[in-house]
Amino acid sequence: MPLWAAVLLAAGAGAILDGGFPDRGWWVLAPVGVALMLLALLGRGPGAGLLVGMVAGLSFWLIHISWLTLYLGPVPWLALAILQAIFFGLSLAVIAVVLRHGPRIWPSALGRLGLVPATVAGLWTAREALTAVWPYGGFAWGRVALSQSESPFGSLAAWVGMSGLSFIVVWLSALMVQLLRERRLGRTVRSGIAVGAIAVLLAIPAWPTVQTGSTRLAAVQGASDAGLFARYAPGQILADHASATLPLIGEEVDFVVWPENSSDIDPTRSADAARVSDDISRAMNAPLVTGTITERDGKFYNSSLLWKAGQGAVGLYDKVHPVPFAEYMPDRAFWRPFAPELVDLVWRDYEIGTRSNVFDLNGILAGIAICFDIADDQLVREMIDGKAQIILAQTNNADFGRTDESVQQLAIARLRAIETGRTVVNISTVGSSAIITPDGQTLDSLPTWEPGAMVQTVPLSDTVTPAMRVGRGIEWLVSGLGLAGLTLCLLGAVRRRSGTIHRPLRFQ
Repeated sequence: MPLWAAVLLAAGAGAILDGGFPDRGWWVLAPVGVALMLLALLGRGPGAGLLVGMVAGLSFWLIHISWLTLYLGPVPWLALAILQAIFFGLSLAVIAVVLRHGPRIWPSALGRLGLVPATVAGLWTAREALTAVWPYGGFAWGRVALSQSESPFGSLAAWVGMSGLSFIVVWLSALMVQLLRERRLGRTVRSGIAVGAIAVLLAIPAWPTVQTGSTRLAAVQGASDAGLFARYAPGQILADHASATLPLIGEEVDFVVWPENSSDIDPTRSADAARVSDDISRAMNAPLVTGTITERDGKFYNSSLLWKAGQGAVGLYDKVHPVPFAEYMPDRAFWRPFAPELVDLVWRDYEIGTRSNVFDLNGILAGIAICFDIADDQLVREMIDGKAQIILAQTNNADFGRTDESVQQLAIARLRAIETGRTVVNISTVGSSAIITPDGQTLDSLPTWEPGAMVQTVPLSDTVTPAMRVGRGIEWLVSGLGLAGLTLCLLGAVRRRSGTIHRPLRFQ
């Protein structure tokens, strides 16, 4: 198709890809969006592929993270979207090379329908893996796998993890595109291959999670506006969560969990806040897991405390993945001239935590994730290595109002439950709060921006899923496959070019 048509198709494909994610959650649109991007790349060189990829990436990211504009305005939103679109464009530029030269280098049916889709999916996954950790700790949002949290393919996360699930979805999209290109096979054969590939994936059974016990917990949402620009009296957020917990007195629970920043006054430094935490723990006859900002040796931490009445903080976890440009300002002197007012909003820098992210709640081992931690593959694996039997994902989504951010984060929590074979308690100051069982089902949830509590008996498990056992090996494998395939395509293209009359490169 003409380049202008490919650019328009790429712009539409980005919007369609976003439609596969929550809030809409029309998961089938995700592989469709990817397939349309690949169609726009057919016949393109790397230059045109970069353009098409940049347009597709911008279309997707500008929609997907539009919640950033709610309080912070357009600058952070545009900056992050453009950065991610650059990565997107670079990956689609090399994918264009594979789509163009791969079928010539691997002319057999196995090459055209096997190696080409696998290489494309591997390169896509490699881009996701890179941007999940770099720069400044990465941004693990928007991975194709996250669109499948409530799809029939979601159960595959227990077998292959987040990166493996992204690979499968993109591989399926690339296979469909290659089948459309295939002229040597009849329509019936091509349809049979497409249906067979989908059927095989759907036939893979869910990983059997073995329940090793149960626990009864209370997860409390205070509906507190704890956003960056919110105005509240000191102690108001703490009071809101205490008030939402008081109706639970008399319930027999093993522990109570509050969200990130649920105690806006540090109980390790304030006698009044300590007294409130003591009262809650004593009244519920159970330890309290609460979030607060701690200061130690002049350094600030976004922390989760394990609080017991009469003993105080007997456990402490500091957020390992503070969000750059929000919870700390990397390279402040460099970035400040570009947007001094925005940079100065981040007036204190939270330190990167180094403590274990597993709490012992009277014999129950709980993995602790504070907000963005739940998107960090390495931290999740550390929980499982630490023998966590349940995951408590504490978060504060107040800065994002009623936007898609909270449900996008809940989708991550849901896939983590499947991937790890653990119950995940996603508890927020304002929502979306839910308890997700190891099969990805919602056991309980709370309306957004309304105070309330979830009191449930949930399964515990020490199952180690294949995804957790293999760890990042799957990611390295499929990324390496993509890079190896790209290398072969480049070498083959060079050999083909060297055997022909040299012609000037054209932007096509």
